[in-house]
Amino acid sequence: MALFKSGNPALSEKIFDKAIGTQHTDVMSVRGTLNKFGILFLLVMATAGLAWKMAASGVNVMPYMIGSAIVGFILALVTIFKPQWAGYTAPLYALAEGFFLGTISSYYNFAFAKLAPNIIMQAVGLTFGVVLAMFALYYFRVIQATERFKSIVITATVGIGIFYLIAIVLRLFGISIPFIHEGSTIGIIFSLVVVGIAALNLILDFDMIEQGAQRGAPKFMEWYGAFGLLVTIVWLYLEILRLLAKLSDRR
Repeated sequence: MALFKSGNPALSEKIFDKAIGTQHTDVMSVRGTLNKFGILFLLVMATAGLAWKMAASGVNVMPYMIGSAIVGFILALVTIFKPQWAGYTAPLYALAEGFFLGTISSYYNFAFAKLAPNIIMQAVGLTFGVVLAMFALYYFRVIQATERFKSIVITATVGIGIFYLIAIVLRLFGISIPFIHEGSTIGIIFSLVVVGIAALNLILDFDMIEQGAQRGAPKFMEWYGAFGLLVTIVWLYLEILRLLAKLSDRR
């Protein structure tokens, strides 16, 4: 029976099972993973702050936003396929992703300066609130990562990924799906659903990390687990930011 499942492709069952099957002496721990996540988070904040400062000083950050997104995507793929390199690639990913978040946040801050002047602080606050709430729900076993729960969340996550992929392809041909970007009732409901699915993925990530520690995954998987958790939180932040932007459009 499979013990590991996560909607997050970074924290997948096969990757953890393969790592556990390797020979190693030092093993993964939950505390070690959280400590490494703290390091990644500080790296994200550092480059996000740098990007924000550059945008505030009038620098055209759009090329940097595109470049950091591409670099982050490549580093994420490398980390997923080579988890033993996570100790090197995860910090680099955090640096690139932080710069991307800083630039896109500055864009939203400028675009919604009149409609929602505190949109970034609201998005950051809500993201932290959701992460802490989901951790509490998982820690006290209010929500348990049962096989049925995992299957539902994974299916929904894959469905959202496919939907976004289709939307991107259609946009290349000049066709836009309105409710993804517009503040209509359907658009807001869609964003609420996506935010909910992203939040539920945190439950799977917490469970994956805990199970990895219990089963004696190698030490390098602490970096990998921290990386996977960061991926989910970044996704959650972006979806919350998108939702707040849609709500602001309706004012």
